Amino acid sequence: MTYYVKAKGIVLEQEVVENAYLEINAGKFGEVVKEVPAGAEVVDYSNSIISAGLVDTHIHGYKSHDVMDNDFEGIKVMSNGLLECGVTSWLPTTLTSSVELLNAVCQTIGEHYQEVEGAKIRGIFLEGPFFTEKYKGAQNPKYMSDPSIPVLDKWHQLSNQLVNKIAIAPERKGVKEFIEFAKSKDIHVALAHSDATYEEAMDAVDNGANIFIHTYNGMSGLHHRNPGMVGAALSSDGTFAELICDGHHVHPGAAKVVVKAKGPEETVLITDCMRAGGMGDGESKLGEFDVIVKEGAARLKEGGNLAGSILELKQGVKNVYDWGLVDVADALRMASLSPAKSVGIDDVCGRIAPGLDADFIVVSPELVLEATYLDGEKRYQA
Repeated sequence: MTYYVKAKGIVLEQEVVENAYLEINAGKFGEVVKEVPAGAEVVDYSNSIISAGLVDTHIHGYKSHDVMDNDFEGIKVMSNGLLECGVTSWLPTTLTSSVELLNAVCQTIGEHYQEVEGAKIRGIFLEGPFFTEKYKGAQNPKYMSDPSIPVLDKWHQLSNQLVNKIAIAPERKGVKEFIEFAKSKDIHVALAHSDATYEEAMDAVDNGANIFIHTYNGMSGLHHRNPGMVGAALSSDGTFAELICDGHHVHPGAAKVVVKAKGPEETVLITDCMRAGGMGDGESKLGEFDVIVKEGAARLKEGGNLAGSILELKQGVKNVYDWGLVDVADALRMASLSPAKSVGIDDVCGRIAPGLDADFIVVSPELVLEATYLDGEKRYQA
């Protein structure tokens, strides 16, 4: 079945085509055209903007479920719930925990990931456990250790090769060899929860690490005589810098610094959302820790550290536009194309191109989500 979507603007990888039609053919994207054949079926969004579905490459939980619950029925709830956030592809994200639990989680997702009916699972992001304690954030330090190639290999095998991103602290021992092994398995190495010097972080980048996790948060800060992890994130070439743009984790001015340094092409909007996302204020948990959600922020009950977020990716997109950092198209690309490129899945998602699954969203000119489509079918209507 073929139909056309009429839109005020269609956001493509390199341009925005105005007042055009997007062809949808058997659940796949076709061409963008200015005129349609006589009698063709047209879905009219002529006051709205069409973009590739959003891609969340760093998300722990949503709708009272968490990846670390090791319950695939909960993963299914998350997958369906993410459609209302504009997300059509995602990486279930783990926490620093025991090797045994991480083994089980990798195996569960690897065996069942194709069973989700909402946002598609495009990989697994292992956030830890190879971190350092000083910037532990809401990660449990009792499980932290130096990177282990055999352990990563086991997770990769158990997941049916679905692990495609892992975060480590670059000052740990054995980082160079670990990155080389990860790259040989097409696993992207990210840097996070670390007190690394600028030099240690840049050495990891030189060895192949390509992503800085939630830039500014959980890392050594920028000082003019010691640029730290933040300095490495801002100055390194060919790396991606994640941002949690909920207004709590990073000041809009600090977010602007990242966008100016990296450009929208290398700035990745993520949520770092935990199980309280979509549930409002109240008590919750992140891993083994108790959390209080209040006034839009999730914090550890003990100590008050930020504990992930309750951000929905569609709101992060709207925030960077409302803060005046980027235009509409780049705000959308920073949550679709950039994250997909950061973990090498832009061949299947993150952009509108002929032959790819017709996973797309409809937004107002002010970036309010109106609808989410999966394989050319409308699955969420605001």
